[in-house]
Amino acid sequence: MSSATKVIQVTNVSPSATSEQMRTLFGFLGNIEELKLFPPDDSPLPVTSRVCFVKFHESESVGVSQHLTNTVFVDRALIVVPFAEASSLMTESGDYRGL
Repeated sequence: MSSATKVIQVTNVSPSATSEQMRTLFGFLGNIEELKLFPPDDSPLPVTSRVCFVKFHESESVGVSQHLTNTVFVDRALIVVPFAEASSLMTESGDYRGL
C-alpha cells in the first residue's frame, strides 16, 4: 500500500476565484476526483482569502501540481502543498496516529 497522498492544499487563493476556475487550472495536471473550495462560491460571508483542496486520481499529479507554487492566479501567488488524507492518518485499528 502506497502512503503517497493524492490530495493537495492550495492556499492564498483569491477571493474572486471560483471552483470552476480552480478545476480548470488543476485539471491540466491530472484527472480530478474531487475539489473543494472554502469558503464555497455561494458563501454569504465576506471573503479575504480562500483555501482549495484537490484530490487527484493519481498521486503523481501531486508532485506536478507543486510546481504551480508562486504562480499568480487571478491576483494572488498560489501556495500548493501535499495534504495528508484523513484515512492515511489512521492505523489499522482505527486509532489516529500521533502527529
